[in-house]
Amino acid sequence: MEIPTSLFEKLLFNTVRIEATLKDGSQISGTGFFFDYTIEEQHFYFLVTNKHVIENTDQANLVFNLQVNGKPALGKTFCLNITDFESAWFPHPKKNIDIAVMKFAPVLNFLDEKGIQIFIQPFDQSLIPSEKVINEEIDAVEDIIFIGYPNSIYDKKNLIPIVRKGITATPFSVDFEGEPIFLIDGSIFPGSSGSPVFLYDRGSYSPKGKVLIAGSRIFFLGVVTSCYIINRNNQIENVDVPIKTEPIIITSQLINLGRVIKSKAVKELIEYILKKEGVEI
Repeated sequence: MEIPTSLFEKLLFNTVRIEATLKDGSQISGTGFFFDYTIEEQHFYFLVTNKHVIENTDQANLVFNLQVNGKPALGKTFCLNITDFESAWFPHPKKNIDIAVMKFAPVLNFLDEKGIQIFIQPFDQSLIPSEKVINEEIDAVEDIIFIGYPNSIYDKKNLIPIVRKGITATPFSVDFEGEPIFLIDGSIFPGSSGSPVFLYDRGSYSPKGKVLIAGSRIFFLGVVTSCYIINRNNQIENVDVPIKTEPIIITSQLINLGRVIKSKAVKELIEYILKKEGVEI
């Protein structure tokens, strides 16, 4: 494959499947994505997922495409095993915000010392919509895409994730039930925990029904955390969506509604970590 040129091609190399072993020996998988917090020309690389994906984990495997001559070498992979996995993460200090980040620059430096180059494509905070954009351009209902590994389905040979589409089910400008969350109408399946969610318009768009603008736009809106189901008692229940790798018996029905932690929580957590380390934001 040639070097990705479009933003949408690059997003195919923004995520990684997290294959973790819990302390009780069971295994789960979820989605992580790469974020580059940039201050002037200084880059701080992080891997982002949900707290519930990494809690009580013992070790984990992250599998990447290798990089050859600046290009992704599809089919040529490197498996990174991380022991004591949970301790490598910084959880959001607020209990109700299901976000955790790992510093990824040390990993890249370690691999570089070993002569190993992996192909990843982080995005930075410029994709997070400002308050002005949220208030003046993002409508109550918008098209969205989210990227991950639903039900452990992905291109296993080429390590390319699955891209799915939906709409915002509650206004992004409003904190759902007073929390930094909004809902999406999309097929959220186990394994989608940690998937990045983007507002996506291609070809043309109309900010809040104003003038039609030719071109494309994309904003990072948030991170999938859980979905709603109808359980065996015919009650609606909100559940986390990592997936256990052993077979399970389905006793509930998905209703295509997912909860998404807003992107500002990712920025907030990273800035909290950097400020504690004395970095001027």
